[in-house]
Amino acid sequence: MNTPRHFLSLLDLTGDELRALIYRAIKLKAMQKQGVIYEPLKNKVLAMVFEKSSTRTRVSFETGMIQFGGNALFLSPRDTQLGRGEPIADSARVLSRMVDAIMIRTFAHETVECIAANSQVPVINGLTDFVHPCQLLADMQTWFELRGDIAGKTVAWIGDGNNMCHSYINAARQFDFHLHIASPKGYLPDQQLVASNSDRVTLFDSAAKAAIGCDLIVTDVWASMGQEDEAHKRIAAFADYQVNEALMSLAADDAIFMHCLPAHRGEEVSAAVIDGQQSVVWDEAENRLHAQKALLEFLLYGPQA
Repeated sequence: MNTPRHFLSLLDLTGDELRALIYRAIKLKAMQKQGVIYEPLKNKVLAMVFEKSSTRTRVSFETGMIQFGGNALFLSPRDTQLGRGEPIADSARVLSRMVDAIMIRTFAHETVECIAANSQVPVINGLTDFVHPCQLLADMQTWFELRGDIAGKTVAWIGDGNNMCHSYINAARQFDFHLHIASPKGYLPDQQLVASNSDRVTLFDSAAKAAIGCDLIVTDVWASMGQEDEAHKRIAAFADYQVNEALMSLAADDAIFMHCLPAHRGEEVSAAVIDGQQSVVWDEAENRLHAQKALLEFLLYGPQA
């Protein structure tokens, strides 16, 4: 049996494979808009394991499988043996003998790694506390559609050094752009990840300095799932890290704004920015569908023309 390809982080594909995936996603999007029926995954089943709640991840993967002629199973700890203490490795062994691919959205990155190590089918990371690679596929697709290749551009990450920030560090390496990161002390990204990408990443002690001349400004909520009890503390810590019109004015004239959503207007981003002309968050959200369809096709059938 062939060893399956997994997608646990952007580093699981080469830069060339990622670019090809983005262009394939753009093509699949055009086909879908034209009403083309394309069902390469007919009779295929995706198991979707959710230990963290979701809107975009669930709807995009489920819709993608339906559009591709396949099906998706929603599995939560409340409804499966995962919530009753069955070893993760055992669940992976069983699931992978019944389905054609597994997507999991969970807390610990080690959980996804354990499932992949024990799976006979491709495993996709739908989000962990360490990285969120599927969102980066959608972000890169959105940029490529609007601006062309991102190689050589400068991106500013403003806010928490979280899983999205980590994925942007990986993206800077794989897509060959430079990343400015502005995070308050105590909320910096993983030191080892930053150090291993020091040729691509620059840390700043203020959002304004990081934003100067950038082509893309990105942020995320200040308190992610599981951090709700820290919300008041985080609002105080991130007070100077809001993406607003003043901050966007420091970026390049044609700079755009992205946010993986859900967003808290008046906290990490002002309503004027997220609902303004520079915001592409709705295209970005829609592209989760198309980028993940391209990913599923790639993992199950290899590169496509």
